[in-house]
Amino acid sequence: MVKDIGRWTPSELGKPNYLKKSRKALFGGGLFTENGDEWAYQRKIIAPEFFMDKIKGMIQLIEDATVTVLEAWEDMIDDVGGCREIVVDDYLRNLSADVIARACFGSSFTKGEEIFCKLRQLQKAIAQQDSFVGLSALWKYLPTKSNQEIQMLDEQVRLLILDVAKEQHHYQDSHNSLLNAIIDGAQDGRSAAEAEDFIVGNCKTIYFGGHESTAVTAIWCLMLLATHSEWQERARSEAMEVTMVIQETLRLYPPASVMMREALTDVKLGNIEVPRGTIVQVPRLMLHLDKEAWGADADEFRPDRFANGVAAACRAAHMYVPFGHGPRTCIGQNLAMAELKVVLARL
Repeated sequence: MVKDIGRWTPSELGKPNYLKKSRKALFGGGLFTENGDEWAYQRKIIAPEFFMDKIKGMIQLIEDATVTVLEAWEDMIDDVGGCREIVVDDYLRNLSADVIARACFGSSFTKGEEIFCKLRQLQKAIAQQDSFVGLSALWKYLPTKSNQEIQMLDEQVRLLILDVAKEQHHYQDSHNSLLNAIIDGAQDGRSAAEAEDFIVGNCKTIYFGGHESTAVTAIWCLMLLATHSEWQERARSEAMEVTMVIQETLRLYPPASVMMREALTDVKLGNIEVPRGTIVQVPRLMLHLDKEAWGADADEFRPDRFANGVAAACRAAHMYVPFGHGPRTCIGQNLAMAELKVVLARL
């Protein structure tokens, strides 16, 4: 059934439409939530900016950001005689945000930091709102304190992103090709308001989706290496081992726990007829920990299972989906993998 998900086009099996409302504050009307022709148009504009030839040009930028963090850790350790505990979460989240801000939005890193901060606040506010299980969906539209906070943060993020776009348009910085592509794509027959929505939605998707998942994976990578010290030595000795560690981390701790689709027309998955409007959810760990696909040690940290690639690691490639499956596979996976490799190799 999961394999069949990849066979349907995005106009037949897309992202659930309710996400456009429930997660609009985080993702706007960007690539993550759109379907049909609008999704195809946005992906055509944005995806080329994450092709590997573009990512190779970002490696030095990623390394510069990584070295800054590692030097800060070294200073902290030196100050106390060579051994101390460091809570790495915020450091790695800020590192990932730094990379996205510099690589995709260039000269506006200062504003980028403020945008990340407010998106983080938005994420927490929406999560708290979602915790009210059982309440009517109308709750989110009432003038409660939490709803007002979400609306205020949403508007602040919108204005900050539009400032970044205006600054980019004014200076025409050729290095920020992603932001240029988004700004140019917004002008395709749209009104001024629609163009602003297009820019804000896609920038939100890149700002939030682009840094959060990579940071979470880096954090789990360090946790797994800390608890499996023999793999620290192997990772130090060979760059390929670093890639295997990352792939195994993504298998055990995928940054997004569920792959979601909505049937936009009647479809068939396996032998089951799925009517239009049905929400399909695939828990990634159901696939990633399946012992028939991965072997009896599926729940163990064993990076060498990827020594000969994903195809040899499990019996069916669609059982490994950390970046999604089918036409809607994450466009940012090349940047994420490059960043994670640099961070672990330098560390």
